[in-house]
Parts: sequence; structure tokens; C-alpha cells
Amino acid sequence: MNKELYLSHKAVDFWADFSFVDFDNGYLDSMTEPMAHALSAMQDLENGSIANPDENRMVGHYWLRNPSLAPKPELAKAIQETLEKVKRITNSVHSGELCTEAGAFTHLLVIGIGGSALGPQFVGKALGSPADDKLKVHFFDNTDPDGIDLTLQEIGPALSTTLVLVISKSGGTPETRNGMLEAENAFRSQGLNFSKHAIAITGDGSKLHLYAQENNWLDFLPMWDWVGGRTSETAAVGLLPAALQGINIDTFLQGACEMDELTRETDPQKNPASMLALSWHFLTEGKGSKDMVILPYKDRLDLFAKYLQQLIMESLGKEKDMKGEIVHQGISVYGNKGSTDQHAYVQQLREGVPNFFATFVEVLRHRNKPSITVDEDGMNSGDYLHGFFLGTRDALYEKDRKSITLTILEITPAAVGRLIALFERAVGLYASLVNINAYHQPGVEAGKKAAASILAVRQSVEKFLLANTETAHTATEIASSIGKPDKENWVFKILESLTVNRSSEFYRTDGPDSLSDRFGTK
Repeated sequence: MNKELYLSHKAVDFWADFSFVDFDNGYLDSMTEPMAHALSAMQDLENGSIANPDENRMVGHYWLRNPSLAPKPELAKAIQETLEKVKRITNSVHSGELCTEAGAFTHLLVIGIGGSALGPQFVGKALGSPADDKLKVHFFDNTDPDGIDLTLQEIGPALSTTLVLVISKSGGTPETRNGMLEAENAFRSQGLNFSKHAIAITGDGSKLHLYAQENNWLDFLPMWDWVGGRTSETAAVGLLPAALQGINIDTFLQGACEMDELTRETDPQKNPASMLALSWHFLTEGKGSKDMVILPYKDRLDLFAKYLQQLIMESLGKEKDMKGEIVHQGISVYGNKGSTDQHAYVQQLREGVPNFFATFVEVLRHRNKPSITVDEDGMNSGDYLHGFFLGTRDALYEKDRKSITLTILEITPAAVGRLIALFERAVGLYASLVNINAYHQPGVEAGKKAAASILAVRQSVEKFLLANTETAHTATEIASSIGKPDKENWVFKILESLTVNRSSEFYRTDGPDSLSDRFGTK
């Protein structure tokens, strides 16, 4: 172990080992100036500089855990008031003061997607406990009808005592809107008034905010344009679900604040976020040439990789750099948990394509009670887990597979807050090193626009079929008739969907091959 590459922060129970990265001689010294520039750019962000010139937006998720850093008094006041409101709502729910006609709230349904769900899911799984949770938490995090039905089945009769959070910054996200409408219908079908169960977390004046006001929902909490969805876990988006579940959000925020402070260190080799970003830069040649495999050795952290996928890939996956030049940047992220993955894909990691580096997350404390021995040598289950972690790290290193190890003492709200803040900072620093904007997501918007275009074509297909009931038509004929001959593939897939899901209205007859099938209206 290289002492210079092992960062120890005992005061906050956090350690980081970069010994297994195998930096080239002179690499870290050569990056002193670029990292100094990156740290300066991050300081500018914290001081309120504009991060998104095209949207004229600041980036202020760091202020959420230390409002005194906000560049304007009104921003600090808004953050503090929102935090107090989160606590006020939580106290009223837990005390039974805010309740339903059927009694106190017992379950929580969170409706959101992406950053409005991934963070709350990760934190809830990491810190929750079935025996101690104040409310049992469920999610609508997609527009999959079957998934929605499964969640409603899990809630069952408890729907009458379920509190609902609808989370969408714009208030117009289709998946979240659909989930809200599905929830409204479920409540209505059981004779329940959805408005007396619902709270909105959205932008002030958004479509969702106006809808909540018009329908007299229980309450509203703001989302600000200077907090991106993937960095909103320390905003109301993450704090209210966590608090309602029973998680201590004060210590969670304190942990994030502590990591922010650690990662303001100006010496890159003493700064864990700088070293993390430099490791990514070195291991991927500054252009994403290797994937990042996240391997936390703790079941509670099994959603960490899923959470980091959005944070890292949405932030770093960019076609153009800040100069407008084509660069195709990004780092692919995948993973699950140890030692499960030793029985899944570690075989390939060790002996297959060397197109990755690993990030191990080690948790020192096995459990909060004594463990039984599981073999004649006196070892317990946690000893085995620790052995598998060390063995896997060495087995990979023997085959020139590099890794980073992050170590925490135990899973606590503060520790999880630190991990979230660490990766948020590392993402911003890496983006500066490769000269991209980590805080916008044009690709996501392009996907939304494409989906909207497809839905418009779907409407045209339905109208055509309903207006031409005398005979059936091929996808090619319909595409041409609605003025979309270049979208025959869309039309064919739409027709397939219609005849399966609305078989009482639409039918399909076999042609000489599937693509020549004919579709009509009954």
C-alpha cells in the first residue's frame, strides 16, 4: 500500500485507497495545474457563477447542505425555509396531526423518475429498516402499467392510509404525470379523495404546482432551477421521502456538508474528490475508454450503482465540449454488490476484455449485534464478506485490472451523505478536466422530443384506422397515407402495440411475412 495514495479522514470515518490505480510516474504532478483550474471552477460555481449559459442557470446543490454559502440571502432563506417545512410536514404526519379519514398515514408512494426517484430509492434502501420505518415506502418510477399494478398490489388495502409525493421539476414530465393519473384513478376506484393524500414537489408555478393548487392538495414544496434532478437528493426531492420514512436528515445533510468541506482542499493529492476524478481521467485516458464497475460490499448499497449511473453518465455523457467541438465524452457505469458479483461477472472482469476499472466500497462494521461463527476456524459471515472483497481486489490486480477502494465505518445517514457529496464533487471536477459541461443534458431532452414525435404519429395512425374501416392496410400503406413514409418502422411497431393492447378495437391479419401483415378496425 502506497502511503501517499491512501487518504485517511478519521474524523469523518472515511478512507480512500488509490494504490491500485497504478498512476504513471509523474502523472499526478503533471495534472496539478489542470486540477487547480478545476477546483477554481468549482469554487466559482459555489460562488454563484452561471454553469449553463444556454439556460442562464447557476448550480447550487452544495448550498443545500450549507445555506450560508448561497450567493444571495434570498436563496439561503429559501433553502432554510424549505428544510423547516420538510420537518414540519414530517412531524405532523408522524404525530398523526396530518392524517386521512381512515387514520394515520402508514405508507408512502413516491411518484417520480430519474433523479426524482433514484436518489430516494438508494437512500431509502441504504438507511431504512422494516422494523423501524415510520412509513413503508413504494415508488412509481416508470410509465409501465404492469409495474404500477404491482406496486398498487404491494400497497393493497393500505391505500386508504397512503401519502403520495408527486415529484417533477417542470411539472410536465410524461412518466410522472402518467403515474399521478394512475394513482388518482386507483384512489378514486376505492372511493378515496386523492387530493387529501397528495403533496407536490415541483417548480413554483409549474403545471404540477398549478394542478395541485386547483385540486387543493395537502401541500407543495419547491424545486429550484439551480438544482439538477441528479443532484437533488439533498433538496426536498430526497429529504422529504427520507424524513417521512424516519431517516435523520440532519445528520445526512451534515455528512454531505463534511465531505464538501474535505473536497475543497486545494492540494489535489489530499482531496478525495480530486483524486477520484484524477483516477477516472488516468484510467480512461480522459475520454471514457474504460467502464466504471461499482462494487459495494454491503447489501444496503446495492442501489448505489444504479444511482451513480445517472449522476455520472448524464453528467459526463456529452457529444460536444465547452468549445463546441465533437468529443463524445462519457464513462459507462454498471455494477451491483459484492460478493454477489463474484458469482456473476467477476470471471469476465478478471480474464475477459480489460475494458473497465473497479470502484470497491468497503463497510468496516459487519452488523450492529454479535455474529455467530460459521466455520471451525471461528470466522463469521462478515469475515467471509471481507475476505471476498480483498480476494477479488487482488485477483483483479494480478491481471492488471485497476481499482479504487472507498471505505466507510458503517452505514449511517452521515456516511451516505458523504458518499453522495463525494461523487457529486468528483463528477464536476472530472468534467472540468475534459472541458465539458456536467450540468446540462441535451441528449435527455432530445429523447423526450423523439418520444413526443412518436406519440403524435400514434395519434395519426389511430385516426387513419378509425377513418378507414372498410379494409385492412399494411404499415407501409398507412405510413404513406399519414405523410410519414420514412417512419414505417414506427408505424409498424405502433400497429403491433394497438392490436395487442386494444384488441377489441383493432385487428391484425397475417401476410406472407410479418412485415406484410395488415391492420384494421373492428
